[in-house]
Amino acid sequence: MSQDDFYRGDAPWSDAQHGTGATSPSPSGPPPGYGPPPGYGPPPGYAAPGWAPPGYGPPSGYGSPSGYGPPSFGAGRRPTNGLAIAAVISIFLFPPLALVLGVLARNQIRRTGEEGAGLALAAIVIGGVAVAMIVAFVLFWTIALVSISNGTLGG
Repeated sequence: MSQDDFYRGDAPWSDAQHGTGATSPSPSGPPPGYGPPPGYGPPPGYAAPGWAPPGYGPPSGYGSPSGYGPPSFGAGRRPTNGLAIAAVISIFLFPPLALVLGVLARNQIRRTGEEGAGLALAAIVIGGVAVAMIVAFVLFWTIALVSISNGTLGG
């Protein structure tokens, strides 16, 4: 058997099979006679390709900006007023005390510039509402007991 007797695959596809007589391009490159595809040039007034566009340059990384130290957490933060914290806690223990401590804390915060004005305000509002409810409850029962003892209730 000679080398010519071996099957070496089908012949490349050609337009000759379809009657045009031209052969199709081989899979290894563009057909003969054609150049590279046309490209688009830069718009008028812009730099030629190969030049980097104007900008800020590459990012400098994730460190601190030059001239500044690392961020310190809590720096520059004012302390919270202790009376304001005590006023909020006393809401649950004795609401009239919360009202008094809240007013004192607000006055102290205005003088010192500390944090906690919101806490003090919350203590004043909640303490005031609680005191008003306590006063209404005591008045209701006082009136009820006096009217029962005089015999004017239901009688």
